[in-house]
Amino acid sequence: MVFSLFCCYKNIHQKPMVSYLQIEKLTKSYGDRMLFADVTLGIYEGDKIGLIARNGAGKSTLLSIICGREDYDSGNVVFRNGLRVGYLEQLPPFDPEQSVLDYATPSARNADDWGMTDRARQMLGQFKLTDMEQKMGALSGGQAKRAALAKVLLEEPDMLILDEPTNHLDIDMIEWLENYLTRQRVTLLMVTHDRYFLDNVCNKIIEIDREAVYSYDGNYDYYLRKRDERIESLSAELDKVRNLLRTEREWMRRQPQARGSKAKYRIDSFHELEARSRINLSQREVELGQGGTYIGSKIFEAHGVSKSFGDIRILNDWSYTFARYEKVGIVGDNGAGKSTFIKLLLGELQPDRGHFDIGQTVRWGYYSQEGMTDFDESKKVIDAVREIAETVRIDDKTTITASQFLTRFLFDPSTQQKYIAKLSGGERRRLYLATVLMKSPNFLILDEPTNDLDIMTLAVLEDYLANFKGCVIVVSHDRFFLDRIADHLFVFKGNGIVKDFPGDYSTYRHCVQQEEKELRAAEAERQRLEAERQQRRGTEPMADMRQRDRKVRLTYKEKKEMAELEVLIEKLYSEKSALESEMSSGTMGHEALTAAGQRMEAIIAETDEAEMRLLELMDKQ
Repeated sequence: MVFSLFCCYKNIHQKPMVSYLQIEKLTKSYGDRMLFADVTLGIYEGDKIGLIARNGAGKSTLLSIICGREDYDSGNVVFRNGLRVGYLEQLPPFDPEQSVLDYATPSARNADDWGMTDRARQMLGQFKLTDMEQKMGALSGGQAKRAALAKVLLEEPDMLILDEPTNHLDIDMIEWLENYLTRQRVTLLMVTHDRYFLDNVCNKIIEIDREAVYSYDGNYDYYLRKRDERIESLSAELDKVRNLLRTEREWMRRQPQARGSKAKYRIDSFHELEARSRINLSQREVELGQGGTYIGSKIFEAHGVSKSFGDIRILNDWSYTFARYEKVGIVGDNGAGKSTFIKLLLGELQPDRGHFDIGQTVRWGYYSQEGMTDFDESKKVIDAVREIAETVRIDDKTTITASQFLTRFLFDPSTQQKYIAKLSGGERRRLYLATVLMKSPNFLILDEPTNDLDIMTLAVLEDYLANFKGCVIVVSHDRFFLDRIADHLFVFKGNGIVKDFPGDYSTYRHCVQQEEKELRAAEAERQRLEAERQQRRGTEPMADMRQRDRKVRLTYKEKKEMAELEVLIEKLYSEKSALESEMSSGTMGHEALTAAGQRMEAIIAETDEAEMRLLELMDKQ
């Protein structure tokens, strides 16, 4: 949604930067709960800002206040006069009877730009919305969010405000959006938990922490380093405060008779020090432990599993043997069958052919995209958790109460008494994750766990999974998360094809990009040689052409090389096919998979080189 702002703006100090937005002493609270107080910051032309905070700290509320959707207690929000602002909400509004194309096409500019409809079709296609006449009300929540993102980008505002733009996008879409926003000169303020996205797009990070706002002029990596420095500095200061507090506490104990008016300043100072000393500086605020129960050597085996829905093929004669402690990432386009695969594995769907053989010691822990809807909203947080278990086993030596377990997930005693209906989306995600992990599973299946979890919780979840004494399958579009967790990938290519790639996502993406680059180079070289051939044929005299065509242009050595290349290419193709089958069989260990992946890269490089040389020799015939 795009809106224009016309307001009085007084530029007190002449600056080389053009001010787009000034926020002064902004304060917002809900009852006795303070979100942020006396926030002052400026946004200037060309800023690309990522807004970071723990769930419930007020990120979406701040965006909503800036865009005039929500009131605030005090302060000022002042935009540059006439600035056009595009706002992507978490739940964008729309007319359910409007077609997707009409919704996304900027109506105000149709008279001036006859190509706008074509641009809208192209943009919607980029977000894999192909039925342009479909009603908005018939779309899923994720599809509606993608349509709204296309709409706001097509408006080409001066400033974009985006609330979780990468949710519901597959990795290809995320990378396209990342490149698009990097190239565009638009000023940007966004909330996202995608750390690679933050690192590659943003030139400034703003963090809401303990009701205050901190600004860092750099990308996400720079923010992490500078935040560590700030925490260390504050930690040193707090050490001094706590030392002084011990002295003051001694005084308070020794001098009850001195607590008159003359000592009031010192009593007040004591209470102030006590409050300051309770600040928690830990960046790893969620504590999970290692979790998991014993899992045997037999996990699961897939034997010739096939599944289709009409003409849409999900799996085709797929076999695999899962090993103990494997951690697999699942990637692929939306609709390629990732969630269906998980439901097949859990027995929620039955295959058309083949079967799964599950080990007797396997205890599933399933975090689904729909799981949050299972909560009874009329119950309090603590009551919902106690219905699952009164105590939680952390490891062989540690058992804690349900309340203590919730505290580790940042649900303090007062929040535990809140009704689930009052929780934010991120808090519900965190509660749902807690209910999955508290059952001590030894095989975790996580379907898009990164949506709506804040970066702090994600970091701790990653540490937990890295040390998890069990097996993990994770479906995620978060590239950073996949790089940290997965030791290999199931790549759903569509039409029932599933490739097993022995490495993390970044390695996989590098291999894909390298292969695409080599294919483009080979095609460009083929076109160049063809153009040269056509040019020679068009400029040579007919007698010379006939004489040239009669010549044997290959030497004996080149003919021999050509024959050898044909044999080599056939051999490489056979080896590549055999290696792909072996890698997809599920029988290879981690080290063997890694070696096979390296050999696959070498085969691709050797094949490209041989084919390029063969093209050159064929052109000389």
